[in-house]
Amino acid sequence: MIGTRLAPAVVGLPYDASVWLLDRWSDLLLAVADRTGLVMLEYGFMHRAFLVGMLIAVMAPLIGTFLVHRQLALIGDALAHTAFAGVAVGLFVNATLGTGISPYLTAVVVAMIAALAIELISEVTDAYNDVSMAIVLSTGFALGAVLISLNSGGLAVGVNQYLFGNLSTVTNENTVLLVGLFSVITLVVGATYKQLLYVTFDETAARVAGIDVRWYNRVVAMLTAMVVVGAMQIMGVILVAAMLVVPVAGAAQLARSFREALLASVVLAELAVLVGITLSFYYGTTAGGTIVLVAVGIYIAAVLAGKLGADRAVETGSTPEEGSVE
Repeated sequence: MIGTRLAPAVVGLPYDASVWLLDRWSDLLLAVADRTGLVMLEYGFMHRAFLVGMLIAVMAPLIGTFLVHRQLALIGDALAHTAFAGVAVGLFVNATLGTGISPYLTAVVVAMIAALAIELISEVTDAYNDVSMAIVLSTGFALGAVLISLNSGGLAVGVNQYLFGNLSTVTNENTVLLVGLFSVITLVVGATYKQLLYVTFDETAARVAGIDVRWYNRVVAMLTAMVVVGAMQIMGVILVAAMLVVPVAGAAQLARSFREALLASVVLAELAVLVGITLSFYYGTTAGGTIVLVAVGIYIAAVLAGKLGADRAVETGSTPEEGSVE
């Protein structure tokens, strides 16, 4: 059972309801363990790891598909390194002031500020997006390093789990935070899907149509920051950007429209997460690295499948349908 009391609640749900939902999820996996004999499902930390992983496998491709089509794949790396600074801020404040603030909460705040900074730097200086991302990435990682050094290295041990991810350190509180982030991301994307799609494929036409392109660019950047912080629990800062890109790249080899690519990327991400977490448990490997390696393997398989399908189409004389943005 998940059991322990949680500080925050799932967005839109009262405290007790949040605990009840997490307990029911744990009960479900325990029932599966009883029927199948899967040892890994007998542990509470694996219940949380699978829940967090499955949610990440939805929200990362959900945002990553927009990013890849806008050639902003590297923004995940920039915000991940900035989120590291946010974690360092939380750990530093806790160490110096004795507060009990969650480093993931400070990471969310700092990453969202960084997301806005990337957009503002591009708008004010007319710099390319990769320039603003490089500036924010360097600043974030430097800030994190400085805060760790100010504590005479005392934070180094605590920060390792954020750099590389760890299944056993996914707490109840962080699980609830992730569910909250997932709720916000899916609701916002669902409500603004058509506008985001328009801006992604033709900013000029979107402006002519009266869409506030700058606003929606900022929305995407802030949603990316939320995904990065959420995925950081399992993937770690170093590998978190992979979930925004690799499943999307694999889906692009199989899909013929944006909507198909979005759905396919979620399926591929779920497969990578479930297989990766399982292998990580049984072989004692790092979860984030294992998930990424599985995702890359799936990507290679998707590329081969796409090439095979194209060759067959040529042999039969048929031509693939032109991709649709819908």
